[in-house]
Amino acid sequence: MHFIDQARITVRGGAGGDGIVAFRREKYVPAGGPSGGDGGQGGQVVFEADSNLQTLLDLKYKRLFAAEDGRRGGPNRCKGSSGKDLIIKVPCGTEVRHLSTGVIFGDLIENSQQLVAAYGGKGGFGNARYLSNSNRAPEKCTEGNLGEEWEFQLELKLIAEVGIIGLPNSGKSTLIAFLSSARPKIADYPFTTLVPNLGVVRRPSGDGTVFADIPGLISGAANGAGLGHDFLRHIERTKLLIHLLDAGSENPFQDLLVVEKELREYGHGLIDRPRILALNKIELLSDQDSLELIKLFKDVTQKDIHLVSAVMGTGLDHLLEKVWNELGNKCE
Repeated sequence: MHFIDQARITVRGGAGGDGIVAFRREKYVPAGGPSGGDGGQGGQVVFEADSNLQTLLDLKYKRLFAAEDGRRGGPNRCKGSSGKDLIIKVPCGTEVRHLSTGVIFGDLIENSQQLVAAYGGKGGFGNARYLSNSNRAPEKCTEGNLGEEWEFQLELKLIAEVGIIGLPNSGKSTLIAFLSSARPKIADYPFTTLVPNLGVVRRPSGDGTVFADIPGLISGAANGAGLGHDFLRHIERTKLLIHLLDAGSENPFQDLLVVEKELREYGHGLIDRPRILALNKIELLSDQDSLELIKLFKDVTQKDIHLVSAVMGTGLDHLLEKVWNELGNKCE
């Protein structure tokens, strides 16, 4: 299945049914009078969050979604039936934004949460509505109103508590694969991960926490370079970031600055999000090199850096302990 996290669609509420002109002409009913019924209400277009969906693929290649029109009125003051509502299923975490103005209509986070995207038109009046003392045989009726029509930009932002970020080939996919049951593509070349991966990591209490592995950022990602710009939105909802650095890099500290620069330029408060620094692939370092890097990062960032090996599983227990403590503090 293709991972599609953006779609542009047009939604249209159903048109109201027309009222009609009719008169009662029945035996033993003298002066039956006007009996034209009203038209039915047009159907609504409703977005509904569905936890079973993971992508906007179903909406990518269809542009117009229209609800059913209301039926016209009938004789004997019979009102036309209302049009059926159109329910559009979207993944949890879908943001609905007006295409031209950028105004957010709604954010569907919880399963079964609904958002009315376009109301149907009101049904027209039949001539029975216009009966009066001065007009005993009205021949007037009205047409139903058109339903609302809107153009929307849908954006899926993954709902994860912890986001794993870093430059390409820093070991993010290996880490999420070791910690959870996720099975992302892993290889020894950059940009192996082309879409975000989700994995559920069990806490000591038994509860599950969703981790998201975000495809590698590069310099200029916030301005559209590489893959990071396409997927930075997926860490907007996270409470905590794990910033993974490659111990085999020529300059891990410079790698840290590159990613921080992109977070700052992208905005949305990502640079201020709580972050845990982790130096991966420590099996490539000597003990002396490890100590020097720890001292460098501590002196410059005023933060501790965790030494881990996602391949060997080294240091991951301490890393997770730090994650659970940080998440606990965020919830207090």
